[in-house]
Amino acid sequence: MKCCELNNELDIYTLLSKLEVSEAGVQILASKSRMLYMYIQDLRTPGANILKQDALSVGADVAVPKGVICCETTHVNALLMGTLAQFRTLGKKLKAQPFGLKEIASALENMQTKYSLKKPQIMGVVNANGDSFFKGSRFSDSQAIEYIQLMISQGAKMIDLGGVSSRPGSEYVDPKVELERIKPIIDAIYSQKLYEKAIFSLDSYAPNCIEYALDRGFGFINDITGLRNDAVAKLGARYKVPVCIMHMQGAPKNMQDNPKYEDVIAEVDAFFTTQLEKAKSFGIEEVILDVGIGFGKRLEDNLLLLKHLRHFLHHGCELLIGASRKSMINAIIPTPVDERLPGTLALHLEAINQGASIVRVHDVKEHVQAIEVAWALKKTLLQDSADE
Repeated sequence: MKCCELNNELDIYTLLSKLEVSEAGVQILASKSRMLYMYIQDLRTPGANILKQDALSVGADVAVPKGVICCETTHVNALLMGTLAQFRTLGKKLKAQPFGLKEIASALENMQTKYSLKKPQIMGVVNANGDSFFKGSRFSDSQAIEYIQLMISQGAKMIDLGGVSSRPGSEYVDPKVELERIKPIIDAIYSQKLYEKAIFSLDSYAPNCIEYALDRGFGFINDITGLRNDAVAKLGARYKVPVCIMHMQGAPKNMQDNPKYEDVIAEVDAFFTTQLEKAKSFGIEEVILDVGIGFGKRLEDNLLLLKHLRHFLHHGCELLIGASRKSMINAIIPTPVDERLPGTLALHLEAINQGASIVRVHDVKEHVQAIEVAWALKKTLLQDSADE
């Protein structure tokens, strides 16, 4: 007999299946396999006391400030800790409780139920403008097609074409100018049927540009304004393509002029809730969410969003992350744009570990290698004695 301590981030679903546990057993045991945390703000103190007792009754626990038992303050913050199975049971108990605990019950019900990760897709970036912050992604017409073909050969499953820069401080570009920049590239993609080899996305919020691309084989809308324009929402519905809704505070020209949040996770989450309702009302069938790293965010905001990215899975949408070579790396350790690939890989691998399934990158080959290695580690299981 042998015993071996396992990494708690292993793919529990695959391991249980290898042990030939029944399908029902896999779901039951997996829900008991990982400790989860829910941070609760502005909870009424009587509710905190009830939550503590109910959590203990199901085997979970709640961290609360000292003095809660005597109701020294009217509201407190709390940390709920437990397994998914315990949270499910607790949620049922809280449905009958006052002091805002019904809202916590609803949040517990909406928690992501499966923690195995989907292997991420790589979205390669190509820009048809001369002022993108990373010069390595800027290409003229013929160069762009060659680079697109290279990225596809390196493993990119998606290609994101942009005709305007959205870097901090960038100016608005007239949609007619934007179309002039991207039109030759879109036409070449269409004539060479490259859309059969990868999904093409247009990084734009100009309806005329988006419609032109969708008419010529593009199958994804990447809208950094998050469907603020109804005309873009109508196009997403009419062409039945996935639409990426990104969060941005302000506009590219001013978004980094002292951005401020009381609670960045709650505020981004509220934005997603509102815009998902809008997408649904227009008939958009599939939405991808992007928290907008670097778009009106401080370093601490970006780090919080990346570290707790899994929270946004409760919306039932795939998550796209795009931190490639961004200035947050420079804020952590001063580094020129051309030398930020190592920091980019660290950020993107963490985002993948937190639930991101689409990664928007400037460096396809390097990301494919890093993700394949990380995926191999994720899927590595114990060998049976007979295999040794």
